Amino acid sequence: MRQTISRRRFLGGTVAAGIFPVVSRGALDFPLVDYHVHLDEVVTLEKALELSRQRGVKFGVVEHAGAKENKYRGLLSTDEDLKRYIAMLDGKPVYKGIQAEGLDWMSCFSKRTVAQLDYVLSDALTFPEKNGQRVELWRPGVTIDDPQDFMERYVAFHLQVMAREPIDILANPTFLPACLEKEFDALWTPDRMKKVIDAALKHGVAIEINSRYRLPRPAFLKMARRAGAKFSFGSNIHGMDVGKLDYCLEMAKELGLHRHDLFTPAPAGQKPIERRRFA
Repeated sequence: MRQTISRRRFLGGTVAAGIFPVVSRGALDFPLVDYHVHLDEVVTLEKALELSRQRGVKFGVVEHAGAKENKYRGLLSTDEDLKRYIAMLDGKPVYKGIQAEGLDWMSCFSKRTVAQLDYVLSDALTFPEKNGQRVELWRPGVTIDDPQDFMERYVAFHLQVMAREPIDILANPTFLPACLEKEFDALWTPDRMKKVIDAALKHGVAIEINSRYRLPRPAFLKMARRAGAKFSFGSNIHGMDVGKLDYCLEMAKELGLHRHDLFTPAPAGQKPIERRRFA
C-alpha cells in the first residue's frame, strides 16, 4: 500500500464500509469479531456501530431470548419479538445472534425464525438446583455448601446445554461463582474439563474465549486446542468497553490460533437449528 494513505485512514474507511481488517500480529491472521455484545441504554445500536468502527472489531449483537420466567430487560419470548429484533439489525454491519436462556427456549420460537439468525450462544450460568430453583451463578452472595457435588452437577449441566440446545457457541465456559474462585484449579480437574470439551466437539459447539471473566484459563484452552475445538471471542462487557478483546488476543497468541480455528456463522441450511435433531 502506498504511504499516501495513513493506517488510521485505511482502517477507518474499511470498517465504515463494513469490511473489517484482518489482524496480523505475529502468527495471528484473522478478522476480529466480538460475538458477545449486548445493547443497553449506554451502548445503543448506533453507539455499538460507532465503537465497532473505532476498534476495527465486527460485533455480533445478542439479546436474551427464552420463556418469560427469565427476567431480563428486552427479553425476546415470542416469534414476533424475534422477528422485530432481526428486522432492527437487518442491513447493519453486525452479526445477529441471541443468548438463549433455559433448556426450553426453543419452544418460544419457530425453527424458521431462529434460522434467520447468524448464531445462537448459551451458557450454564443459570443453574438448576436440586429443589428446582434457578440460581444465577454470577450474582453476588451465591453460596455453595458442597463444592464437589456442585461441580459434578454443574459439569453435567454444561453437557445438557450442548446436547439439548441448538447452539453455536458455549459462552462463559468454566465460570465459577465468587465463593468458589479460590478453588478454581482444584475444582476444574482435567477430567471435568475433558467432558466439556468432548461435548463441544461432539455437538459442533464453539468455545468462547471471554474477555470479561478472562475464561477459560490456559489449561482448559490448551486441552481444547489439542482436541481440535473451535473458538469464538466475546467481551460480554456492558458499557463503553464492549468490543475490547485483550484476553482473547492474549490467548490466541499463546495457543497459536489461526483463521480455521475460529468460529464463523454457518450458512443457510447448516445452522444447528436446521441440522441437529432434538428429543
